[in-house]
Amino acid sequence: MERIKVFLVEDEFVIRNGIEKSIKWEENGYEFVGEAGDGEVALPLILKTKPDILITDVKMPFMNGLELSRIVKQELPETKIIILSGYNEFDYAKEAINLSVTEYLLKPISAAQLLESLDKVKESLLSEKEKKELIKKYSEEMGENAESTKIKFFRQLLFGDMPTSDAIEGGKKYGISLSAGTYCIMLFKILPAAESDNPLDNLFEVENDIDRITDSMEEAIAIQKGVEGWAFLLMAEEESGMDQKIEEFRQKLAEMMEKYPEVEYFGGIGRKVVRIKELKKSYMDADKAFIGRFSLKSNQIISLDQLKEHEEETELPVGFANVEHSRELIGKYLSNGTAGEMEGFLKLYMEEFTRDALTSEIMRQYLIMDIYITVMAFYEKLEAEDEDFKNRAEQVRNRMQKNQAPEQMGEDLKELLTAIIELRDKQSERRYSDIIGRAKEILEETYMQDDISLNSVAEMVGMSPSYFSSIFSKEAGKTFIEYLTEIRMEKAKELLMCSSMKTSEIGHNVGYKDSHYFSYIFKKKQGCSPKEYRARKKGN
Repeated sequence: MERIKVFLVEDEFVIRNGIEKSIKWEENGYEFVGEAGDGEVALPLILKTKPDILITDVKMPFMNGLELSRIVKQELPETKIIILSGYNEFDYAKEAINLSVTEYLLKPISAAQLLESLDKVKESLLSEKEKKELIKKYSEEMGENAESTKIKFFRQLLFGDMPTSDAIEGGKKYGISLSAGTYCIMLFKILPAAESDNPLDNLFEVENDIDRITDSMEEAIAIQKGVEGWAFLLMAEEESGMDQKIEEFRQKLAEMMEKYPEVEYFGGIGRKVVRIKELKKSYMDADKAFIGRFSLKSNQIISLDQLKEHEEETELPVGFANVEHSRELIGKYLSNGTAGEMEGFLKLYMEEFTRDALTSEIMRQYLIMDIYITVMAFYEKLEAEDEDFKNRAEQVRNRMQKNQAPEQMGEDLKELLTAIIELRDKQSERRYSDIIGRAKEILEETYMQDDISLNSVAEMVGMSPSYFSSIFSKEAGKTFIEYLTEIRMEKAKELLMCSSMKTSEIGHNVGYKDSHYFSYIFKKKQGCSPKEYRARKKGN
């Protein structure tokens, strides 16, 4: 066990020497780290050695014990202070109480009496340290919940109507300062390269690298990650500084992604805004720029202005090359587009083709047929036997071929894409449901292992941790650690009621090798200690 460090300040050498020599410090679990004859000499030594317990006389030259105690409490608030005084005066005791001094002892005092007081303070110290360690362990274990809460906070910040003061205070809860002169949102997503057989094998490594990049930049915060990709909040004091921040961050991401040739990426950069309340505008611009991934080459991070410049400068394919271009756009959207991006994608698609291809009835018929073929080929890849979808797709195709107006074609295309995206997402949910079902089975089989974790289970089911965390929360309605803790608590309650096992043995049997931590988390979740739960239930 780690020894408790003690520092002594006493101006009378005989008393100081007597205390130091009369107590067997190491035998009693203490480490005597230093002594001094007055507070002024003692202070730098105390700040250097950081004792757990400070023993100090009240009356001393240069700096008295109460003044020393006041400074020590400010600099080392966890240090316990024992005051020695030869003056039985109420004012000293009162001020000592105000300073949260732990013990106030009158001289002369024997070594046995001092040791008794030291032991009492040590017991209090160890109890506090244990409690802090339990809280720290609980916070670390519940880190997934904290991440989920942080994401909810930032979503409210982006899409709600949160007052600036609430936003700044809310950021502090997550150790984030939101006070800046300029803000910008960047969206980023990794995509499977077309030629890769196992495109997401390195997803875990990619996620870790991205975390390292954001951790290395003080004013770059990942406010979302997982299934939908990343959303980053960049901050700078001035607009010119933001341009530099964006370029630095973009460059770091691009250099990092060079390590993963089997994975492609795309990013969208929002406008620079000067108020927290304007973050939604930055996000919306980033989202529009992000739509560019369907029409542009992968492996770039662009702003909305850059997307518009590209559209103006690019010569669209002509003749039957339009069919190939259309197939590429539709294919990209079916593979990694979301239902929420439908409007943006259709706008981009129709702008790409209305200018020349759709004005030709023959070309329009070719496009319609190719769209239908592309959608049905994607349907076959889904391995989903759905006659309703096939009939619906056939009806839309027939209607599209009869309709002459390009505008109507856009409406029909929306219906067709909506149908296939709904089917795709339904198939994904089934696959996710199977994966999460397997994860739950793993937890039922391994909950008693203290090293079972989100990372280990994610690896067992073949997902990256953040992706798995997102899917698990969505499917189970609670976070992974909440689900695991519930299993352990239910098993613990069963053993408390139906066995004569000691609470420490029960904790061990349900996955908590530290009996103190088991009792702590049981009380946190059930509102009473394991012993109280057993007594209460058996008393009913």
